[in-house]
Amino acid sequence: MNPSPPSASPASRSLSAPPMAFTSTLRFSSLLLRSRLPAPGNPDRLACAWTDRLSCLRFYSAPSSRGPRPVRVRRRDGPPKQEGPAEGQDGNGGVIVKDREVEGNGRIVPTELHKEATDAYMAYAMSVLLGRALPDVRDGLKPVHRRILFAMHELGLSSRKPFKKCARVVGEVLGKFHPHGDTAVYDSLVRMAQDFSLRCPLIQGHGNFGSIDADPPAAMRYTECRLEALTEAVLLADIDLDTVDFVPNFDNSQKEPSLLPARLPTLLLNGSSGIAVGMATNIPPHNLGELVDVLCALIHNPEATLQELLEYMPGPDFPTGGLIMGNIGILEAYRTGRGRVIVRGKTDVELLDSKTKRTAVIIKEIPYQTNKASLVQKIAELVEDKSLDGISDIRDESDRSGMRIVIELKRGSDPLIVLNNLYRLTALQSSFSCNMVGILNGQPKQMGLKELLQAFLEFRCSVVERRARFKLSHAQERRHIVEGIVIGLDNLDGVIRIIREASSNANALAGLRNGYDLSEKQAEAILDISLRRLTLLERKKFIDESRSLTEQILKLEELLSSRKNVLQLIEQEAIELKNKFVTPRRSLLEEAESGQVEDIDVIPNEEMLLALSEKGYMKRMKPNTFNLQTRGTIGKSVGKLRLNDTMSDFIVCHAHDHVLYFSDKGIVYSARAYKIPECSRAAAGTPLVQILSLSDGERVTSIVPVKEFSEDQFLLMLTTNGYIKKVSLNSFSSIRSTGIIAIQLVPGDELKWVRLCSNEDLVAMASQNGMVILSSCDIIRTQGRNTRGAVAMRLRGEDKMASVDIIPSSMRGNLEEVSNVSRSNAKAPSGPWLLFVSEGGYGKRVPLGSFRTSRLNRVGLIGYKFSSEDRLAAVFVVGFSLAEDGESDEQVVLVSQSGTVNRIKVRDISIQSRYARGVILMRLEHAGKIQSASLISAADPELEALVPEAVQA
Repeated sequence: MNPSPPSASPASRSLSAPPMAFTSTLRFSSLLLRSRLPAPGNPDRLACAWTDRLSCLRFYSAPSSRGPRPVRVRRRDGPPKQEGPAEGQDGNGGVIVKDREVEGNGRIVPTELHKEATDAYMAYAMSVLLGRALPDVRDGLKPVHRRILFAMHELGLSSRKPFKKCARVVGEVLGKFHPHGDTAVYDSLVRMAQDFSLRCPLIQGHGNFGSIDADPPAAMRYTECRLEALTEAVLLADIDLDTVDFVPNFDNSQKEPSLLPARLPTLLLNGSSGIAVGMATNIPPHNLGELVDVLCALIHNPEATLQELLEYMPGPDFPTGGLIMGNIGILEAYRTGRGRVIVRGKTDVELLDSKTKRTAVIIKEIPYQTNKASLVQKIAELVEDKSLDGISDIRDESDRSGMRIVIELKRGSDPLIVLNNLYRLTALQSSFSCNMVGILNGQPKQMGLKELLQAFLEFRCSVVERRARFKLSHAQERRHIVEGIVIGLDNLDGVIRIIREASSNANALAGLRNGYDLSEKQAEAILDISLRRLTLLERKKFIDESRSLTEQILKLEELLSSRKNVLQLIEQEAIELKNKFVTPRRSLLEEAESGQVEDIDVIPNEEMLLALSEKGYMKRMKPNTFNLQTRGTIGKSVGKLRLNDTMSDFIVCHAHDHVLYFSDKGIVYSARAYKIPECSRAAAGTPLVQILSLSDGERVTSIVPVKEFSEDQFLLMLTTNGYIKKVSLNSFSSIRSTGIIAIQLVPGDELKWVRLCSNEDLVAMASQNGMVILSSCDIIRTQGRNTRGAVAMRLRGEDKMASVDIIPSSMRGNLEEVSNVSRSNAKAPSGPWLLFVSEGGYGKRVPLGSFRTSRLNRVGLIGYKFSSEDRLAAVFVVGFSLAEDGESDEQVVLVSQSGTVNRIKVRDISIQSRYARGVILMRLEHAGKIQSASLISAADPELEALVPEAVQA
């Protein structure tokens, strides 16, 4: 743009400027604004950046009262280029500026956008990390908490002074140290006063500071606060002794501490939580006494392992108590800095009514950071939705004395089952995810327990050393002055003469320094001394003070000469704090390996009946499905069966038992009893192929319930062709889903019976023709799973094995005593007896003493005389449970091929000799033959109350 003629006025020159000038100026300014963005969070840099960018912009302005200002125009050196776009413009009409110097000290720096955005974001992230969200490892505080405590210290709000309004503290913090919102400051102050948020509260509150039900605190104009005694002793004790660095506040008008001189690792004492940019922290609180113990242990043994440290501090200690389940998560968190701690509420069971036997579950403590009101509401919603069974009422009876949530149970409900459901479905069991991240050396870092303690010890050593140097310098200065005063008092007449003859203070000061070789501070101290302190008594006080200062200096010099002395002092101060502020542990540690609630934990361990059909259909029924009946009745149907299906086995067990399923091919499978779906008596049942991985044509022939796999227990297996084998029960403790081999079978043979036994037991085996062998289990050699076994009985003709039963070792002593009586009197009333059940529905009891023990591979003794059409179905040893009259108190359940079930008392079956036919147990006109029989060892008290009845199938 060419300059205007000289004759033109400034106003005319401005008005005559072409329109392009203003447009180019705007483009130029917009490009300058885009060229470099200042980093956020740095107001000085922002102001300088705007000043530098705008200093080179020249806008035309309207005339003012002072007159128009001429526009300076710089001549371009050299003739303008004619090729391409004009200089200063790109092809699109924009302005290009390259290394162009502007007025002032500013300049334009070309940079890449992604690099500038990355730098700005990193600056913002570090600002959030260091200045807001993460605590410092050394004093365990975030900046806002540190500033609140320091402001209260400056206001003199000690634990012995009256309370002061929280609004006064918040205003002090905002005005001097923390230029942010008042809500954030007040919320932080409130949390430091809540005993359910911090293990050791740092502020003592007066008024409504919220509750564990997440009720908000009262406004800051209503509440009052002051420091706790623990805060003064742990965090603020040495702050005036040059123990930490002080830095300028936000407006550089005052100084604030960069750290507080903590005497204990507050980061572990009260924990911390915060969410920053790209990372977070969540540190659990701990017990003060245990924290001091582990700190002292690390001082004595810096090479201590994590296991050794855990002997002193086994885990977190939450302010709300609760139960910590297992230590696996604790070990992981203390080793790596990240772990998961499972916490349960502390509960108790109370009896509400002794007549109706109604009970209630009382919740006394809940997990850390759990909202009690939300927990009660959640339980009520689950009960209403019928997701929780067995609860009739729930109410919150908490008061000032403590927490008490009453959950009334329905009559007959199992409190343990209800509790496990509460653990699984509500926040009564929750997990605390440890993520121990803190600021160390200006950088965020994830640390384990030992690293955190070592970082604190390094900081504490520096604090103690700085405090000792501060005291040492002050003591040396004071001793220097006291020594000068003592010299002055020893030469009192000369000092007075010099002072009287001096014409000014400067001359007196110089005379004292030259006359007695004193320093300037000593001379000033002598001049400042009052006449009343010139007595002999005051002189003695100065001499004693000098001696005391000398001793203090020697101790401080000795302390600074050795790191060991510094660590001893740290330990001593920590132990003093422990003796003054220690409290008992609130969170209890459970030895359980895992706090996970499995399905078995929420299923009652009730007695149940398992019925198995020949075609592999299984059903689970309650034990009171079949009423007690008399001998000779038709019985009650076990339920609907498939076409051409018959009952195979019928056992009594409990829901938590391991049920071992043995197939005819010698394969064993395992599943919990409760895995079988419960159904009614009329249901057909569930096919076992849906529960077990059975192969084609494979069927289950024997079921054995096992409560636990003990070492002294064995499984006795018997095949239809008479092969027997004994295998340790431990061999079946771990069975894969596809099953494992239980016995090797020859072609044409199949595994039929499996029983639990021990080496001291006896085994009674019977064939279909009624031959019996009574032998000891210890003579049967223990073999592995993949073996065939030995011959149990010599079978004649087409005879097959019919049944086997175990005689407990507790009966072997009685067996010898009654053997002589039994042989002379076949109807001896004393047990035990062998109960025979034939396929035709007949049965009898024969005294066990009628049979002598023998070795295996024998023909055996006659136990039952059958007709040509009848055979033996089952044999049992009865007499385990006796009533007051000495008779059997057991029951037997008979199942016919058509599915009809009859349950009768053993005492109703007569005692007969080995050659007798027996009595009728079950009429089988239309029910076929007896397919299976099961013995119930003792009568259920609830079943005895049932009226005996006969029900037609």
